[in-house]
Amino acid sequence: MTNQQITVETKVAASVEEVWSAYTTPDDIIQWNFANDDWCCPRAEVALRPGGKQVARMEAKDGSMGFDFEGTYEEIEPHKSLVLVLDDGRKSRTTFTGSGGNTHVVTTFDAEAQNPIEMQRDGWQAILKNFTTYVESKRG
Repeated sequence: MTNQQITVETKVAASVEEVWSAYTTPDDIIQWNFANDDWCCPRAEVALRPGGKQVARMEAKDGSMGFDFEGTYEEIEPHKSLVLVLDDGRKSRTTFTGSGGNTHVVTTFDAEAQNPIEMQRDGWQAILKNFTTYVESKRG
């Protein structure tokens, strides 16, 4: 594990309440939680409370690989921030700041040592891009 942190962010054209809901609701998570169209998230579980678990199943659509992305919520401030401690001990903090009908979402996470920093940043940023597209498409 490295001590380096990576930050990704997006601006979503939706209220902080809409954004928070889409970020923390399993039925929504499965719609956006993948980095590209070759992957999917067929299952998500959320126990949104300190000490509660979050699990997202990530799978290649061709069935060639998959894994569970798991963590435990350490801190939750509804509509403002959440801290997730991943099963490997790394932390991820996401903040939600609403302004003028938009929401700024920022995630800072501890890098892992197995993959290059750029690859990790690009993957998490791609997931946030999918998230933004999904939330904005729900608004019609």
